[in-house]
Amino acid sequence: MPTFHHFTDVAGEHRFHLKADNGEIILASEGYTTKDNARNGVAAVRSECTNDARYMRKRSPAGFSFNLESRNGQVIGTSEVYSSHQACEAGIESVKRCAPAAKEL
Repeated sequence: MPTFHHFTDVAGEHRFHLKADNGEIILASEGYTTKDNARNGVAAVRSECTNDARYMRKRSPAGFSFNLESRNGQVIGTSEVYSSHQACEAGIESVKRCAPAAKEL
């Protein structure tokens, strides 16, 4: 089952990962000052994840990746770096499929 995992990083910022059914991280959040703000970030992922226009696809020398942005243009989640454009698109489809029903832990 897909899940949002909350955690606090070494700098004391609150973050979450969206994990797919297989346990792989498919989206990593930015840092938040409070756990409530991180929960609001999860709500933003849920509300924006099915809108393809919210995915900003990127290409770098390292490969392909994407950011999921909120309506105000802020990044609410970042993908891993993929080796191909097709794999990156599959990652986006995985977020679209998993985020709406993911449990929050």
